[in-house]
Amino acid sequence: MSKLKLKLIATLFLYLATNSVLWAQTKSINYSEFIDARVRVIIDNDFGGDPDGLFQLAHHLLSPGVEVNGIIGSKQYAGGFYDAPGDAKFSCKMVNELLAAMELSERYSVYEGASSELPDTLTPVVTEGAEAIVREAMRNDTEKPLYVVCGAGLTNIASAFLMEPKIAERLTLIWIGGTEYEGIAVPPPGASKRWEYNTGIDVKACQVVFNLSSIPIWQIPRDAYRQALTSYSELIYKVKGKGETGNYLVGRLEHLMEQAKKTLGEAYVLGDSPLVLLTALQTSWESDPASSKYVLKPAPTVSDSGMFMENTTGREIRVYYDLDIRLMFEDFFAKLSLFSDSSQD
Repeated sequence: MSKLKLKLIATLFLYLATNSVLWAQTKSINYSEFIDARVRVIIDNDFGGDPDGLFQLAHHLLSPGVEVNGIIGSKQYAGGFYDAPGDAKFSCKMVNELLAAMELSERYSVYEGASSELPDTLTPVVTEGAEAIVREAMRNDTEKPLYVVCGAGLTNIASAFLMEPKIAERLTLIWIGGTEYEGIAVPPPGASKRWEYNTGIDVKACQVVFNLSSIPIWQIPRDAYRQALTSYSELIYKVKGKGETGNYLVGRLEHLMEQAKKTLGEAYVLGDSPLVLLTALQTSWESDPASSKYVLKPAPTVSDSGMFMENTTGREIRVYYDLDIRLMFEDFFAKLSLFSDSSQD
């Protein structure tokens, strides 16, 4: 076969792949007339745990400004989350359930992430999820910036870096996790004195990313992601009943509320949704998530106990402390309604 034919086949494959990952975004409204994807994302989350990751995933899939070029189901704590197991396989199962509810099965690549922590800070856990990050980061056929958005532990991105350190120059990590920074916020009442929740999933992975790598980081620590509050009444009014997607999402939350024996109150933190806010909803010119505020901080050093210690010589990272919650949630509600309406046509 000639080189010209091979090049034509490769170009056709890339076109079909790109358009397939944008299918959900263009199904609900003719976005393509006015909007093209400006960024690439790989989504890495513990979809088998807190259902906020499923809300975030649905929102990303409905956003025409991003190419979702991989979904990684990652692990939770070994003991699981309420009645759900904590392994990556179950996380992938939940992704596939949501894709089925959205009628998007087979349209996105779902990769299984690590189901164990890093054994040390030098040895990666090689999985299809980590390999997908390396593969996407090392592409040379696109200039769209790549964001790896993580709503749980950092095992997969840390492993990808240990496998191929060059990815640090070719992506930005947006992470939901880490404790409050002194002078910005204080820990919430009753907060764990050991570590923040997502940090504790894999402390060694945090040490690789913060202490050893040069990966650019946009961090959304605990005080920021806890701002992503929405009420159960709001979700009933604006999400439940919006097609199979809305019913599935609220159903997962109601299952959790039932498991928690009515102890969660009437407001819930959809703490992974800022991953959409900072990628899909950037400004038109000088692209950036301009409506959310951050400070530049030296990257802290993560201790063996999972504490974030001040490090005045660390590289600069973004630390978000004030998020545009109105834009984030109203955009999700609008996109879900449009998607639901089109699905019923």
